[in-house]
Amino acid sequence: MFDFIFFVFAFVCVGSALFVAFTPNVVHAALGLASTFATLAGFYILLGADFLAITQIAIYVGGILVLMLFGIMYTHNIARVSGEQVMMQVGPALLVVVLTLFTLVATILSTAWPAKEVGPPQPTADRIGVLLLTDYLLPFEVAGILLLVALVGAVVIAQTPVRKSIEESID
Repeated sequence: MFDFIFFVFAFVCVGSALFVAFTPNVVHAALGLASTFATLAGFYILLGADFLAITQIAIYVGGILVLMLFGIMYTHNIARVSGEQVMMQVGPALLVVVLTLFTLVATILSTAWPAKEVGPPQPTADRIGVLLLTDYLLPFEVAGILLLVALVGAVVIAQTPVRKSIEESID
C-alpha cells in the first residue's frame, strides 16, 4: 500500500510540475505549483516527517504561493511578454538543463544506495519544540527579531510613496 501511495504522489507531483513548466498562463502555473507543494507535503508524511509536512503546507502553499498570486495579479505587464524575449533564453536554458541532468545522473550512478530497515515513524514536532526552546533558543529568538525588523522595514518602504502621493494630492 505504501508503494502505491508513493507512486500516486510521484505521478501527481511530476505531472503538476510539468504543468507548471509548460503552461502559458502564469496564474494556472501558480495553481499547479500549489499541487506540487501539496504532494511534496504528502512525501514528507510518508517519510514520517509530520512537522515538515505541516510546515510545507503552511509556509509554501499558504504563504508564498498566495504572495506569488497577489504579485502576479498586481503586475500589469505580465501578459505582454513577447515570444522573442522567451526564445532568446532557450539556448542558455538548454545548456543548464543538460549540465544539471548530467550531474544528477552521474551522482545517482556513483552513489552507493544502502538499504536500511527503518522503524515506525515517530512524531517530530515535540522534539523540535523542545530543542527550539532549550538548546537553540538564542538563534530562534535572533531569527524572530531579524524577521520582525525585515517586516517593519518592508512596511516602511511600502508606505513611503503612498504618504508622499497623499501629501501631493492634498496640496
